[in-house]
Amino acid sequence: MTIATLGSLTILLIFLMSLVAFGLSAVGARRRSSRLAEAGVQGLYATFALSAFASSLIIYAFLAGDYSIQYVQHTSDSAMPLFYKITAFWGGLDGSLLFWVLLHTLFASLAVRSNRERHRDLIPHVVAVLSVITAFFAGLLLFIKDPFAPYLIDIPATGRGLNPLLQNFYMIFHPPSLYLGYVSLAVPYAFAMAALLTGQVDAAWQRSVRRWALFSWIFLSIGLILGGLWAYEELGWGGYWAWDPVENAGLLPWFTTVAFLHSVMIQERRGMMKVWNVVLIIVSFLLTIIGTFMTRSGVVQSVHAFGEDPVLAWTFGAFMLVIVVFSFGLLRWRLPLLRARGELESALSREFAFLLNNWLFLVCALFVLFATMWPTFIEWLNILVERYPGALGWIEPGERMVIGPAFFNRYMRPLGLALLLLTGVGPLLAWRKTSAENLVRQFTGPLIVGAASTVAPALLGIDSPWGLACFGLCGFTAWTIVQEFYRGVSLRRSKRPQGVVEATVGLVMRARRRYGGYIVHLGIVLMFFGWAGNAYKVEKKAQLQPGMSFELGEYVIRHDGLRVTEDWQKEMITADLAVLKDGVVVDVLRPARWWYYQLPEQPTTEVSRYMTPSEDVYASMQEVDLTTGWTQLSLFVNPLVNWIWAGMMVLLAGALVCVGTRRTEVSDE
Repeated sequence: MTIATLGSLTILLIFLMSLVAFGLSAVGARRRSSRLAEAGVQGLYATFALSAFASSLIIYAFLAGDYSIQYVQHTSDSAMPLFYKITAFWGGLDGSLLFWVLLHTLFASLAVRSNRERHRDLIPHVVAVLSVITAFFAGLLLFIKDPFAPYLIDIPATGRGLNPLLQNFYMIFHPPSLYLGYVSLAVPYAFAMAALLTGQVDAAWQRSVRRWALFSWIFLSIGLILGGLWAYEELGWGGYWAWDPVENAGLLPWFTTVAFLHSVMIQERRGMMKVWNVVLIIVSFLLTIIGTFMTRSGVVQSVHAFGEDPVLAWTFGAFMLVIVVFSFGLLRWRLPLLRARGELESALSREFAFLLNNWLFLVCALFVLFATMWPTFIEWLNILVERYPGALGWIEPGERMVIGPAFFNRYMRPLGLALLLLTGVGPLLAWRKTSAENLVRQFTGPLIVGAASTVAPALLGIDSPWGLACFGLCGFTAWTIVQEFYRGVSLRRSKRPQGVVEATVGLVMRARRRYGGYIVHLGIVLMFFGWAGNAYKVEKKAQLQPGMSFELGEYVIRHDGLRVTEDWQKEMITADLAVLKDGVVVDVLRPARWWYYQLPEQPTTEVSRYMTPSEDVYASMQEVDLTTGWTQLSLFVNPLVNWIWAGMMVLLAGALVCVGTRRTEVSDE
């Protein structure tokens, strides 16, 4: 039996076993039969074992160079390094769906195993919901996108090779990180549906899935930032975020997941926002399916998308409709059980700040979703008008609309700054109601630092209103965080003899969720500080021959020559660019263009950077003439950009602190 045949048979077994697990769990739940429910759990475990076996088969096919399998031949070749042969597993559409099934069945098994004693009544329903999701994706592999589909005749001797843009260090981890974030959101969704089905809608199930939501958010964050680093270092356009539809697809569930992580604290503390929290979980899971639909069906145009597939588009569309009807139908049925115990008492309260925070996150998600899909909606209307000219008389057929970064930036800047403001305001407000005396005491320091952080850049010559506002809010929010840590450490040291470092560590370990959250907020402040540098970036185009120089802000770029090299996989042309400041060479940049032998029509741009805490000097080669030496370069000075990556590291450190929260710990934020 060939690998292709064995792999396709395994996918068939995954599909059938997921249906069996669903049936056993559903009947077991209805009859309250522990034996049937246990059989459903074992069926769920079996789907993971089968998924792991299928995944190992496709990886073996890549390592062995089995080009009789179409997917292997399309995304691999013998010259690729080992790492890229393995990552080619998820580098194409078919393999990425199998990778999705692998992760989904893994997370489903882990979630059920860790909660089967704590939530006995919920588990059969959880298994049923998770098995339906498994069956859907396994069905896609079985009937539409089989990664083991073989060549029936004329088996190629070599592979086409993985897209050169994907043969990058960051792309080893960027797609898996996003998949981890996407797929793990099925666990909170399954528990939410199980709670609605059983009527056990107290906060117990939410405490069990909070870590799953946090896990999802962490990996979505890692995936997004690694995607930004890849775009910054591989595409050569001097930026890291272009509001591309595929980038936006990863951002959508990030917004709603972080909203849930904030609003669930209100439910734990005050018994409020029960319906809202269930809605956020439903919407977060739905957005992962929408994001998958956008990137794999061809409904949006993107350099990152997998291509157009109308059958896949309609299949995902039907699945999303089922999710909406089923989920919100259950929610409507259980509304009487989800009444809030507490009420909002004052606008000057932490609850109200969190509520505003949630609204803004949801507005951000909806705005990005509809702005991303708007060109597609217009295209669908155009098709309708062309087929039925009298159906929509107010629409005239036209070319596909393009919504660029300027449109997104125009509306997302104020929303982002409002969220940054709330990040600083929230910790300064008390639960229920904040007194006038506390308002003055809490806000005085942050307001002074915020004002100074606005004035200082203005005195240095920065005149961008958005940049100054961002600097000011960074100062305001950062001082809020420092103030909270200072008060906590001072109180701890007043009760026991400790040094500052020991007291700080003890404070964080005692209330990990609260102070881990503050560390996350500090990371966000550092990232906003880095984004503020866009207010005074320098961007130039230059055509230079060896020996020529070009002024770039405070620097001079000198072209010192070109080099042509090659290895077993590609040919490389590299420029040596000396970076001078005040007449002294501070670095030598080596931007390059690479042509892979298997895909010479897809050259890659390899950028080079001179990095300092204050700025990047960034160079990329666009065109080169080896006969004359003329080199077309894109040159940038990107202020503060490295603070974005540093902020991400701080954010992840804070998130890891939060992951260590004890189940019984309730945040006092």
